[in-house]
Amino acid sequence: MHKTNEQLPKALWLWIPLGMFIFQVVGENFLYRDYMDWVVAENGPYETLEFLILLVALTLAVYTLVHMDRSNKPLTGWIVLAALCCIYVAGEEISWGQHFLDWTTPEFWSTINDQNETNLHNTSSWLDQKPRLLLSVGVYVGGLIIPFLLEKKPLLLPERFAVIFPTKQFFICAAICLFVKIADKVGDAVEYYIFGRGAESEEQFLFYFVFLYLLLMKKRLVPAKQ
Repeated sequence: MHKTNEQLPKALWLWIPLGMFIFQVVGENFLYRDYMDWVVAENGPYETLEFLILLVALTLAVYTLVHMDRSNKPLTGWIVLAALCCIYVAGEEISWGQHFLDWTTPEFWSTINDQNETNLHNTSSWLDQKPRLLLSVGVYVGGLIIPFLLEKKPLLLPERFAVIFPTKQFFICAAICLFVKIADKVGDAVEYYIFGRGAESEEQFLFYFVFLYLLLMKKRLVPAKQ
């Protein structure tokens, strides 16, 4: 099995996600409640940060597409798919500009959108929970299972997909995503929540994982400048 040795900056894959996680845990449980309610509120700082993370991820995907060798059609399609997903999720996060420009939702759309916003994910679980579940599974598999197999059982993974496999540097971000998910489920059982809005907290790290992944793809697919 071919092993890739690309290294992402330690600050990006370790210290930033850990810092975000610590701030969130401390803030949710020890800071002034109204402050944290504002931070994680709809259209609040966390949602804006998520949009910016996705915007950077999209920029990386587009840059990679422009500069990579596009003769490998499946690999090119993989990056195109990543770019399209970034566009969709980033647009949905800000309701395609409504959160910034504050326009009125058309009456016909209000009847099918359960939050009276001009987005798609509040109209159907197939445009919200299902894509989110798919991304979550991708993060758990890509950040936890694949790096473990690469280290312990590399022959179980097909060589032809080696170029798209995440590295062990993705473990921290994926583990945080899993912790937030489990904490939210435990909170449902014991009626005590570490995170006031667990879904919003998890999204932040899911999107950060996507950013890290597209940065890795750029390093792998774009030739280094001489």
